[in-house]
Amino acid sequence: MHVGVLALQGDFREHLMALTQCAVQGVEVRTAAELEKIDALIIPGGESTTIVSLAKTFAIFEPIKKRIAAGMPTYGSCAGMIMLADHIVAAKEGQETFGGIDITVRRNAFGRQVDSFESDVLAPAISASPIRAIFIRAPWVEKVGKNVEVLASIEGADGVSHPVAVRQGHLLATAFHPEITDDYSVHRYFLEKVCS
Repeated sequence: MHVGVLALQGDFREHLMALTQCAVQGVEVRTAAELEKIDALIIPGGESTTIVSLAKTFAIFEPIKKRIAAGMPTYGSCAGMIMLADHIVAAKEGQETFGGIDITVRRNAFGRQVDSFESDVLAPAISASPIRAIFIRAPWVEKVGKNVEVLASIEGADGVSHPVAVRQGHLLATAFHPEITDDYSVHRYFLEKVCS
C-alpha cells in the first residue's frame, strides 16, 4: 500500500516519520500526478486556510476532494480534521474543505497557541492504553452525523465533552497531533483498520 502525506504546509515530516515507525514508507504529495500514485492519504496539522490556498495553487484541491469522495482512505489531524469536515464553525469567509465526514467542527475551539496542552485521551477502539495527545489551536467536534463513530472525547473549557477523534467509513480525523508524540497507535489504527 502506498500512503501519501499532503506536503504543502504543516507537520507532514512528522507524519512521514510516524509512518516509518509503523514500517510503512510514506511519500510526500504535492501534485495531482503524485496523488494518483497513492492508495491512502494523510492530511497534516497546520493552518487549514493555508492548506486550502496552497492546494488550489498546486491544482490538487479538486483531485483530493474527488479521491476522498471515491473512497480513498484518508486521515486528518488537527487542521486535517477541519479539512475533512463537511461543516465548520468560526470559519473564515468562504473557507472550503475537502469534506467527507458528516461533522461540524469549531476552529481553534480549545483556544489560541498559548492555550495548547497535552492530555491522555481514551480511545478503546484505537488503543487499549490512553493515547498521549497534543492539542495546538485544536478544533473540536460540535455535531456528528448518524454515520459518524466517535472514537474519543474530552471536556472543553465550556464544561462540555466534545469528540476529538472520529471515523466515518474510510475517513479518520483527530483534533490532536499524535504525530509529534512517540505514540503511533492512531497511525497503526489508520493503516490496519481504516485502510483495510
